[in-house]
Amino acid sequence: MKRSFLMILAAVAAGALFAGLVHAVLVAAHVSEPAGPTVYGLTPRRVWATTAAGLALVGVVVGGLALARPGSRLGIASGPFGAILALMVGLIGAVNGGLNVAIATGGPGTGNGVVGGAAAVVLGLVAAAIGGLALSRSRRTALALARMM
Repeated sequence: MKRSFLMILAAVAAGALFAGLVHAVLVAAHVSEPAGPTVYGLTPRRVWATTAAGLALVGVVVGGLALARPGSRLGIASGPFGAILALMVGLIGAVNGGLNVAIATGGPGTGNGVVGGAAAVVLGLVAAAIGGLALSRSRRTALALARMM
């Protein structure tokens, strides 16, 4: 019971931290004010931002798997390949999200995809950090295995 409560509390805290970081990116880009006329539906920039955020989220997942299994030879997301993949995908997502936010002419609701772009920046940087950590751990694991032989 205690463990479940702590996991739920940690998930809520992580969600709040994510929302705060996305808002901080929007404030830093000076696009945090909502638009007067709201645009509904998909626009090309919203699709671009959603794709970048999805790519960055894939990087977070792959980086987490590589971090959990640094020396495993099984699976596509394990070892140094998964770490490098997470690092590259995270950087691609962060750059695309940053470009989307940089060229936006309005805030949330304008159809420019600024919220998705800000989410891509945050998730991309998290994926790059996790990928870098997993890469350093996989190298240490490889060195330790080489010493044992």
